[in-house]
Amino acid sequence: MPHLPVSPRALDLAALRLARRAGHTPDAERAVRAYSRLGQHAALWLALGAGGALVDRPRRGRWLRALASVVVSYVANQAIKLAVRRPRPQLADLPPLMATPTQLSFPSAHATSSFAAARAYAGLVPALPLRLVAGAMAYSRLYLGVHYPSDVLVGAALGTAIGRTGACR
Repeated sequence: MPHLPVSPRALDLAALRLARRAGHTPDAERAVRAYSRLGQHAALWLALGAGGALVDRPRRGRWLRALASVVVSYVANQAIKLAVRRPRPQLADLPPLMATPTQLSFPSAHATSSFAAARAYAGLVPALPLRLVAGAMAYSRLYLGVHYPSDVLVGAALGTAIGRTGACR
């Protein structure tokens, strides 16, 4: 196997440091923190699915299948977190910008549930806005310094895979 000049861990840390430094102002940090809170425990995505099932009676079954895939993605994410037990990033010069419910980092539940929802709800609402909201939610975790980029990438892949099971296309 060829020797990599830079380790994956070093790349992970460099990308995290970049996200923690780029575009930071007090107002931006406040806005990103508020936005990221919407993704806590998949709340934004659970509300979208429940609301869709409630108001869109003709497609209620599709909404409920999609909602179920978001729930499954969150549960799977939590099981993986408990098994892997990777601690959250600790950068002495760039502390996290928000508190988290646990100190477990891998994979990002925000990324997992957001990408599961973007995939699962895509046949019910326009796909592009869902993907943009999911991407912004995942990036918020890097910006706030509470996840490594690899946590977010694996979470996005996991969520996309699980979201396919409830996809409404």
